[in-house]
Amino acid sequence: MNVEDYIKHACSQHQKMLAVLLDPEELLESESICQIGSHIREHRPDFVFVGGSTFFESPDALISQLRNYTGDIPIVIFPGHPAQFTPAADALLFLSLISGNNPDMLIGQQAASARKIKESGIETISMGYILVDGGRESATARITGTRPLSASDPERIADTALAGEMLGLHLIYLEAGSGALHPARGSLIRSVRRFIRVPLIVGGGMHSAAEAEAAWGAGADIVVIGNHLEEFPADLALFVEARNKMNTHQKL
Repeated sequence: MNVEDYIKHACSQHQKMLAVLLDPEELLESESICQIGSHIREHRPDFVFVGGSTFFESPDALISQLRNYTGDIPIVIFPGHPAQFTPAADALLFLSLISGNNPDMLIGQQAASARKIKESGIETISMGYILVDGGRESATARITGTRPLSASDPERIADTALAGEMLGLHLIYLEAGSGALHPARGSLIRSVRRFIRVPLIVGGGMHSAAEAEAAWGAGADIVVIGNHLEEFPADLALFVEARNKMNTHQKL
């Protein structure tokens, strides 16, 4: 089963999913790959996303090391730059920044890398990326030169997500930004969930399992944990436990 089919199947069963987002720049400059890798192998999130806004090289070296820990857990490229593409991963999130006004991030960089990606044969999943204000300027906003949508305008965010779905995008990602002070609010997630049918991913600013539970409860299908696990990798056990609890309740 490929990655997109796995996501669709889990959603059809009302099962919640957890992704760990790893920044190649941060991990390759530290000795934490073994530590976070060991927690991934033991606790088994659904996906490992690899990518970052300020890393302009192929993450081949990181993926090669991660394979020692992930087993059959899919490694998915979450690119912040075309140079981050590599066929060594299991799938690629082919994202378009639909919340911004930078045409290079909407279609320009995608067009520049599309042929290479097509020829590689890697599974490619189209995704609408919506940057939401998380209380602090994110690296994504700084690099792309775009402003996040205000969390106090849920209708506009929901309309943007719906437009992305109607344009044929297969996933929608609500992102509060790397290092956000707070994650997307439950009311915002519910507003988006009400209008779209495609799987909804929520990330940015998740600092506790309780926040992840709140996002899943509000309608997120996949919650992404990034910066927090770089500092507290052992907390992966708590997030996985929260996912398992949500899924057990769904079956009752």
